[in-house]
Amino acid sequence: MTTSAKTFAAFLLAAVAGVALSAPASAGSLGRPCTDAPQSQWMSVDALRAKVEAQGFKVNKAKIKKQCGEFYTTDKSGNQVELFLNPTNGDIVGRL
Repeated sequence: MTTSAKTFAAFLLAAVAGVALSAPASAGSLGRPCTDAPQSQWMSVDALRAKVEAQGFKVNKAKIKKQCGEFYTTDKSGNQVELFLNPTNGDIVGRL
């Protein structure tokens, strides 16, 4: 491999790594916490589920992860929607 080819390969590798590290949050992650409140102030998963279902979503899976309620749901039109909830009040703060 010539010096210019090695330089180009190193540049290409650095560029790819930079893009990978700066990519936005992938599906399954909001990329930021939904609350800074202590866990003692959070609602239960069942209470959050009730709030989501009251808005017309069918809950397929629910959990609290990384300070967010993560709800895998189906909306009224049959679309799969991932909802992120503030666990202190059940407000939807993001969706994928």
